[in-house]
Amino acid sequence: MKKIDVVSKRTVWLGIAAFFVVLSLIFIFTRGFNLGVEFVGGSEILVRAEGNMVEQDLRQALSEISSDFASARVTRVRSAGDPAGVVKFSVTVSKTFDAEEKFKIVEELEKKLEVKGFKAEVVSFNETSGSAAEEIRRLTWRAILITLVAILAYITLRFNFIFGVGAVAALAHDVIVTLGFFSMFNYEINVPAVAALLTLIGYSLNNTIVIYDRVRENMKKFRGKDIPTLINESVSQVLTRTINTSLTTFIVVFVLLLFAGNAIKPFAFGLSVGVIVGTYSSLFVAAPLVMRWVKYR
Repeated sequence: MKKIDVVSKRTVWLGIAAFFVVLSLIFIFTRGFNLGVEFVGGSEILVRAEGNMVEQDLRQALSEISSDFASARVTRVRSAGDPAGVVKFSVTVSKTFDAEEKFKIVEELEKKLEVKGFKAEVVSFNETSGSAAEEIRRLTWRAILITLVAILAYITLRFNFIFGVGAVAALAHDVIVTLGFFSMFNYEINVPAVAALLTLIGYSLNNTIVIYDRVRENMKKFRGKDIPTLINESVSQVLTRTINTSLTTFIVVFVLLLFAGNAIKPFAFGLSVGVIVGTYSSLFVAAPLVMRWVKYR
């Protein structure tokens, strides 16, 4: 069993965690997020075409239809299994259209692309109203906050309050840093991204509970042993299990990030970052945070 010292170097481990939290907050407050249409409201058009159509071809066709598309975001969508010679693009714009306008846009867009030499079709035309987007944002943050409060209550009942505080602090670190990476790399935050954050909370919490449970068992088993040594041994005992589990999970979600379609990429990106961040916080943040309280209990 490999021994690891998380107590004597806790200032280093917590300092690294604090650095990434501060860096993430700087990006979040200065650069903001690339929010999906679900959170800002507007329309999303998915276009499928055969040939060598590029983003500029589609953008030009849209600008000829309406000035509403002047500021539209056009991105190439890649999905595993797409046949050769077929390209797909997602067009998002912060405006909604009525049924007649949507029909006209679809018809004119397909005609203009055909004139340019591309056989294209509009696969979907989805929209989210401003009020619906606001409600989704509100419910999303509420879901995350309720989850953290419920976790605090659960850990308090299973262990004690200070363990709950340590677990919630570690989870808050995970969420903030993961959101920071979304901001740094300009990845879209949409419903799958939120699902990744909630999945991360559950995944990281499981690792933290395993460590806390081992600490509690060793406190009963080795009464009188100094707390730093006890915590180091507890973390060392679950180190192999934690790394193996995290590595296996990371490989799966990273493969998804590389090869899955754009619809699943925000989820895969969130978990790829989150698995690393969550594993670090479980080992090097959650345990050292409660050490002082345990020592003087």
